[in-house]
Amino acid sequence: MAVLKQGLVVPLLFAILIGCDGNENKLTAELLYWSSNNPYEIEFADSVVSLWNRLNPEEPIVYQPVPEGRSSEEVILAAVVGRTTPDFYSNIWQGDVEFFAQSGVLVALDTLNGFMDFLYDRCDSSVVEEIRSSDGHIYQIPWKINPIMMIYNVNIFRENGYPHPPVTYKDYLEAAEKISIDRDGDGYFDRWIGYRRIMATWWQRFFDFYPLYLGASGGAKLVDRNKVLFDNKYAVQVFRFLKTLYDKKYFTRESLSARQDAFLNSDIATRFTGPWEIVHAEKFKPEGFDYGFSPLPVPDDSIEAVYTYGDPKNIVIFNTCKQPEKAWRFLRFMMNVENDFLFLKMTTQLPRRKNLFKSPLFRQYFEQHPKMLPFARQALYVRGTDTCARLKEVFDIISQEYEACVIYGTKSPEQAIHDAAAAAQVILN
Repeated sequence: MAVLKQGLVVPLLFAILIGCDGNENKLTAELLYWSSNNPYEIEFADSVVSLWNRLNPEEPIVYQPVPEGRSSEEVILAAVVGRTTPDFYSNIWQGDVEFFAQSGVLVALDTLNGFMDFLYDRCDSSVVEEIRSSDGHIYQIPWKINPIMMIYNVNIFRENGYPHPPVTYKDYLEAAEKISIDRDGDGYFDRWIGYRRIMATWWQRFFDFYPLYLGASGGAKLVDRNKVLFDNKYAVQVFRFLKTLYDKKYFTRESLSARQDAFLNSDIATRFTGPWEIVHAEKFKPEGFDYGFSPLPVPDDSIEAVYTYGDPKNIVIFNTCKQPEKAWRFLRFMMNVENDFLFLKMTTQLPRRKNLFKSPLFRQYFEQHPKMLPFARQALYVRGTDTCARLKEVFDIISQEYEACVIYGTKSPEQAIHDAAAAAQVILN
């Protein structure tokens, strides 16, 4: 077994528990497939595997959702340590792949028959380069995205003289001054333009700093070849914008998690979120509630297309798989246009494939589901994560400086970004 780098330590008991039922298939011709434990994805995976097994009884696939744990990332890490990984997995965070690739636990997919032709047929060349590992190989298949956009309360904005949602930081701050108010007269705001849960956890930055940084910079990288790139004006602009929202109390620092949904209750007018919001909003919105989606605001001088974080989850084949070509045949089937369309219908998530609007199947879907249309358009302008084995640590450092500057105001935006970049560079060195 290749030795995992970066001081990987996982409790042995956890690894053993994960693996109890994980490798019985290694004694048979069956391959084991893990998906996420999202109920809609479970339904999709079960349907596609069942169809494959009916059509290909000589090449059966055994399917199960990823076992329960504090996070799917932790479960996968434990399975890697215990060598109880499935043959392939369809919900890996793109930022984890380089770490696992350098640790030698993934199959280089570009060595499989027809893989690169498939990849270029499915994805633009920019996506191919985004997922390419530092050793030149490709270890992941782009599969699905959930672009981060701004959901907004149509009625609140119209009532305050805004027929359209704000586009720039200036627009957003001007709207915030009108929308963030004291409704019950007790001297404290009880409606705000937006809200972010006060957490320094690294992945929280996927819903504020990172998509805003991509929007401000035109999709620029944070790091490249172990060199920090984010000590720049775009990161500073994002920190200053967010800091202003808290300083002026347009975003509240109090927790709203104990309330009813703050957005559907009209306590906040916007939220930075993904297409999963649609199912929730349609199920629980009050009568007369109207909402829409738009790109996140950008600096006032921005003229380029607005990029955002795509929240990609991809597919990998682990090197414990004894039949990677067989696994690849199934995966090609799972990602054909018909099954990508089925995935969209069943999960309200976008397959990461180019030319979504060229297929009559997808065009008809977006005509019938107009709330998904902004996400499909935004899919042309998304980024995943940079190729970096220590990306979580970089985001953790950014989160610490975010808390110091944006939330508590103990540092200027310039100093906080500079300190984050310097600390991240030390780690990457």
